[in-house]
Amino acid sequence: MLTCTDVHLHYGASHTLRGVGLKAEKGRVTCLMGRNGVGKTSLLGAVMGMHPVSGGAITWEGDDITRLPTHQRARRGIAYVPQGREIFPRLTVRENLETGFACLPRALRHLPDEIFDLFPVLRDMLHRRGGDLSGGQQQQLAIARALVTKPRLLVLDEPTEGIQPSIIKDIERVIRLLGSRGDMAILLVEQYFEFARDLADDYAVMDRGEIVMAGAAVAMEEAEVRKHLTV
Repeated sequence: MLTCTDVHLHYGASHTLRGVGLKAEKGRVTCLMGRNGVGKTSLLGAVMGMHPVSGGAITWEGDDITRLPTHQRARRGIAYVPQGREIFPRLTVRENLETGFACLPRALRHLPDEIFDLFPVLRDMLHRRGGDLSGGQQQQLAIARALVTKPRLLVLDEPTEGIQPSIIKDIERVIRLLGSRGDMAILLVEQYFEFARDLADDYAVMDRGEIVMAGAAVAMEEAEVRKHLTV
């Protein structure tokens, strides 16, 4: 389980996260929702060690990782799919996938066939440059690159942003499959409500740097959640 307890984060004088508490359990998809600018990406940055927190604690599988650098979190099985994908445009699809080897022991540095079972389009594009792929294909590549690291916690930041509907369905299928296996916790930031609602086992809603609603998805009051998503 990932647990964030009373997490605070500052950018200079700006108090971005204000006592955030959040959990993400293995075998469950936790969806974090909220308007732009409320702190969702900042919270993911704190989970990944990309932004040092000002207070509070982050634990993963029972260990305090609050002060661990990002690469050590990756070695502990935490993988990140950033907003905007951030693939390497001049590297081939294969080379992009192989960047995931960095946090693995040498014996595990191979591309599992499952990657291409989940994203068949990538098998035929291994020698194409990442920058030549469509936005949807790049998003599939970014998720596949994260899966190469064999994560036990998969963190995704708005994977549907700017993606065509057919590929959104493919990404939804993959996330649902990964969550159903029971060996991976998935933390998903999403503004597309229907996508989040259909995938979530648990949900949390942020507003102004705080969690204002949270619970099991089956108990979600849709109208109340939507109030915090509309401008």
